[in-house]
Amino acid sequence: MQIETAILAPAAVLAGWTMIVFLWLLARRIPAFAAAGVKLGEMPAGARGGDGEEQMPAKANWISHNYTHLVEQPTVFYPVVIMLALMGDNSALSVNLAWGYAGVRVLHSLWQANVNTIPVRFGLFALSSLCLITLAARAVMQAL
Repeated sequence: MQIETAILAPAAVLAGWTMIVFLWLLARRIPAFAAAGVKLGEMPAGARGGDGEEQMPAKANWISHNYTHLVEQPTVFYPVVIMLALMGDNSALSVNLAWGYAGVRVLHSLWQANVNTIPVRFGLFALSSLCLITLAARAVMQAL
């Protein structure tokens, strides 16, 4: 069995982007916590970063919310592209859908972290979701 790797590249890029957003989150939130007088070491046991959101500027929260989004739905994307790779799917359609998903998720991140108007953000989410739904359907059809 030969594993097709072309479809894995968008997943690797999205994983890398997720780590960039994580670093971006730290760069934006840590100074915002300090400016708001929130001392992370003094938060009560069991508190989460989100517990101080009401004291934070909106943009400091937007990047945090986007990071959370990058570890939600993409958890379906990663195994789907791995399954397609294991089944030998190197089709232009699947590879382009995977790149489309990863690319639109990057655009979604940039929009949510900086502008965050809901209609555009939802449109980007819907477009990426259509790519993922199609990829998942292709995986199911090939597996059966």
